[in-house]
Amino acid sequence: MGADAGEPSSILSLAAAFSYGVASMAMVFVNKAVLMQYVHSMTLLTLQQIATALLIHFGQVLGMSKRKDFNLITAKKLLPVSIFYNANVGFALASLKGVNIPMYIAIKRITPLAVLVSGCIRGKGKPPTQVTLSVICTAAGVLIAALGDFSFDLYGYCMALTSVFFQTMYLVLVEKSGAEDGLSSVDLMFYNSILSLPFLFFLIIATGEFPHSLAVLSAKTASLSFSVILVISLVMGIVLNFTMFWCTIVNSALTTTIVGVLKGVGSTTLGFILLGGVEVHALNVTGLVINTFGGVWYSYAKYKQKKKTPRKLVPDVESHAHK
Repeated sequence: MGADAGEPSSILSLAAAFSYGVASMAMVFVNKAVLMQYVHSMTLLTLQQIATALLIHFGQVLGMSKRKDFNLITAKKLLPVSIFYNANVGFALASLKGVNIPMYIAIKRITPLAVLVSGCIRGKGKPPTQVTLSVICTAAGVLIAALGDFSFDLYGYCMALTSVFFQTMYLVLVEKSGAEDGLSSVDLMFYNSILSLPFLFFLIIATGEFPHSLAVLSAKTASLSFSVILVISLVMGIVLNFTMFWCTIVNSALTTTIVGVLKGVGSTTLGFILLGGVEVHALNVTGLVINTFGGVWYSYAKYKQKKKTPRKLVPDVESHAHK
């Protein structure tokens, strides 16, 4: 594989990371806007998954997208991915009910450190020192920023931290599934949506959301503004799923989480202004600066690592995981 082949790969990696960053930032605000008017988070997630499955199915029927035929063996292998995905999103939506956007993002930024630790536990080897230190730096910034939160919500914090755990497991499994099975982003999205539905239907019944949530939804859709936000939420759910799978397959689980950290800088800044006032505190600003520095440091460390590492005809798992 020569240099010419490497350039498109770099552009593709950058495009995947940038797309996920933009979609992820937008999704936090869209979901928060919906949940401020409609508190049934699990029903919202179920609607997003139904919309994703239908869009991919009709896209294939119309010849606008391609995916492999549904296979039971592959479905069994991807079932844990689907469970962890829905647990991640479900707990994240639950935390957004009580936690303001800046602090929600701050807590979720702990994910890169969790992914790094997970990689070491699974025997993937120790990453370069600068990569490790930069990720620790971003996590330290989170903790400092969290100290400035005067609207502490224990339930919301617990939900967000639980979401971090499930997101870590989910990203690691997506990276492994995509690399080993040769599945595309669309394939993973479709399997995830189909496998999610029985699990989600059980949850909305077990939590008591159904059928009351549908009655509330029906009444809410009489409002044009809410209907528009809901449709945007369903569309953004599809876009976020696609870009997250794409970024994780093209790059790695750790890269996807670092992109989440970097986009969180913009989200946090906007979060102080939009959808509810948040008191600015010196600790918030200090933590944000440290967190941003860690993200930039990571990007620089990865750039140096890529220049030092010669390209291989058949890259091993370790090189894929830390591209």
